[in-house]
Amino acid sequence: MAKAAEQKQKSTVVTEEKKLDIRDVVHTATTYGRRRNDVAMVALRAMCMAVSAVAVTLTVTARETSMTTLYGFEFQLHAVWSLSDSLIYLVVVSSATVLYSLLQLITSGTRLMRKSPVIPTRTQAWFCFVADQIFGYAMVSGGSAALGVTNMNRTGIRHMPLPNFCKSLGFFCDHLAFSVVFSLFAFLLLAASSVLDVLRLSRDR
Repeated sequence: MAKAAEQKQKSTVVTEEKKLDIRDVVHTATTYGRRRNDVAMVALRAMCMAVSAVAVTLTVTARETSMTTLYGFEFQLHAVWSLSDSLIYLVVVSSATVLYSLLQLITSGTRLMRKSPVIPTRTQAWFCFVADQIFGYAMVSGGSAALGVTNMNRTGIRHMPLPNFCKSLGFFCDHLAFSVVFSLFAFLLLAASSVLDVLRLSRDR
């Protein structure tokens, strides 16, 4: 009877040790997954800030003066980004995205270096999710507006036989085209950040 009780006690201890080992493994895996998501979030913030800054730089440097011929007459073309409301809107939303991404980068980077969660609460996770959605769609709308200006410069106004102004204003049109590409890339980075926000919210369910 004593041996049986001793064996039972030993088996109980082994079972408890296995349970503790499983808990340690789960805790380690969870911590590693959260840490990996935090690093990804910081990287996305840095990339979004850089890409948005490039979009702003390309747009504000889009200016050119050239000559073109229309119906046998020579005209001087002077293209400046500030003459278009659509391009001004793109600069505004891109600049706002740069500031938002910089603020998020400083906050999340500081927490990451302290080895604390980048998004510590559900309230902040919801805030980041909503803000990422707002700035993401703002970048899409800004890029779409700039794309309309670029297309009009290339194809002219409908029902009017205007030339392809981008043949004479190649520098200006190229800058606008690249700014549209970078604004859409910023949207994709913000969308990826939103996915990480959702993952953070799902952990607390």
